[in-house]
Amino acid sequence: MRESLLREIESVKTLSIVGMCKNAGKTTVLNRLLELAPKGRVLGLTSIGRDGESVDVVTGTEKPGIFVREGTLIATAKDMLSRSDVTQEIVWSTGIPTPLGEVIVVRARSAGNVQLAGPSITTQLRTVTDTFFALGANRVIIDGALGRKSLGARTVAEGVILCTGASYHASMEKTVRDTVNAFRILNLKKAETLPEPSDAPLKDVLKQNGEARISGALTDSLVLPLLRSGALKNARLIVKDPSKVLLSADTLDKLDARGVSLETEEAAKPLCVTVNPVSAYGWKYDKDAFMRALTEALDVPVIDVKEERYDQRQL
Repeated sequence: MRESLLREIESVKTLSIVGMCKNAGKTTVLNRLLELAPKGRVLGLTSIGRDGESVDVVTGTEKPGIFVREGTLIATAKDMLSRSDVTQEIVWSTGIPTPLGEVIVVRARSAGNVQLAGPSITTQLRTVTDTFFALGANRVIIDGALGRKSLGARTVAEGVILCTGASYHASMEKTVRDTVNAFRILNLKKAETLPEPSDAPLKDVLKQNGEARISGALTDSLVLPLLRSGALKNARLIVKDPSKVLLSADTLDKLDARGVSLETEEAAKPLCVTVNPVSAYGWKYDKDAFMRALTEALDVPVIDVKEERYDQRQL
């Protein structure tokens, strides 16, 4: 498992961790990444939203803390600094506001646990990331918050780890199906060329050019009428990033069947999928069946970080 996880992250300098749901195992993955980082490697660490609290604010269940080494750079809201037990050297005040105070960049002068409450929008994350590198970071890790699939945008990070688990739904089949769909969207092809934007109705643009650049979200309600009309046959659709694709698995299948190429302007590379077969809500999956189902459906490593298990066929 160590070699698998390390090999996947070594190809990128900026990495985001995205959860399918709360309690999908993101903090466990983050702690393992921090633990496995080679000695002497300086990491920059932040989150989008609040994470790292000892008790989950949604379920009331205990959560693992985020443990950092001495020398780690951390960007977190001012109110979180007093809740972290590392010795802190303040190196920059960002001016970025959050409900928990301004985002402050500190350097850990001792090992210990931290709580994260980072910037809330992608441009702010980019500013913090650039600051980390200017301060000597070798790699930046962004810990995601519930529902923030925008972390799959390359403007935020080069690579993404998708975390999934039993907390998503009591039905393992549904969790597998929706995880595969999320991965499918994260893994959309990057557009090699971009058509000029147009103010004309989408149906007219497609009829004239056979391709269109979508400025907003791509939804079932937008796509299905175009499919029924035949306007999308063998067409090309380009969205800004994976967070703009809000399509069901069924609609994605219909696009494939009609030869539609769905592409993104900017997308991070999905590196692996991690699994947590135990739910915070009282149920659990058969861990072997869960890993096997995802392994058969995905073409990236599937890793159970807590039990240090992975699918060897992927490696």
